[in-house]
Amino acid sequence: MSVPTYDKLFNPLLKALHNLGGSAKNDEMEDEVAKILNLSENDINEIHRGNTTKLSYRLAWARNYLKRYGLLESSSRSVWFLTPKGQKTDKVDIEEVKKAVKFISSSNIGNISNDLFEQHINTNESWEDKLIAILKKMDPFAFERLSQRLLKEAGFENVEVTKKSGDGGIDGKGILKIGGLVSFNVYFQSKRYDGTVSSSIVRDFRGAIVGRADKGIIITTGVFSKEAKEEARRDGTLMIDLIDGTELAHKLKEFNLGVNIVEQIDINEEWFKNI
Repeated sequence: MSVPTYDKLFNPLLKALHNLGGSAKNDEMEDEVAKILNLSENDINEIHRGNTTKLSYRLAWARNYLKRYGLLESSSRSVWFLTPKGQKTDKVDIEEVKKAVKFISSSNIGNISNDLFEQHINTNESWEDKLIAILKKMDPFAFERLSQRLLKEAGFENVEVTKKSGDGGIDGKGILKIGGLVSFNVYFQSKRYDGTVSSSIVRDFRGAIVGRADKGIIITTGVFSKEAKEEARRDGTLMIDLIDGTELAHKLKEFNLGVNIVEQIDINEEWFKNI
């Protein structure tokens, strides 16, 4: 079956969170919902727009609705969890949720169709999408330097971009010291992929760093396929950490690398008049 519309994901999402013990990160929810719906690999990997799969995109809206409906909450570390009300709720009436939740404060979306809803929200490009589009246009070597700077900001030491070409996809290396006591040699690959990154990329990169590194990281503007994620954490192999375009955007925001957070302050003059 193809990926359902956002509203048809309300109940599979609820079931997934119950199955996962009441809390989960986005990837964990996506994997569990895919199992529940018996989605094919093609369905799971189908791109909606830019750097986001249809499943990821529609689940984000489903989470948003269920949060506003009072069934979900999220922590500052992007962990979603069931509220006390959500823990007692196994299934919802889709139309009831849609009528109770307003996408825009002045507009009730309960009376519009799924197609019209998606047409409406598709016109609103997120800051992540805008940033990823900029990253994709960067010179390849500049993107490698950006990855180098990001790793340094994240606490890596002696981070350098390799000068060799054809080195199995290795673009750089560094040292990560934990607690000032234990050090790990980390090799990274930094590529401006457009679309889905396959499992073969992960396998090839692992093959290039086995025996040379303790950890590997792939940083990309693309999105990793389900098979790529499974390959990255396959038992008995060197673990590879994956940073896709959306996570990269949030990391750049976290370390204020080319992303500025502007605070807007509104003054309510009437409040002072009526005090």
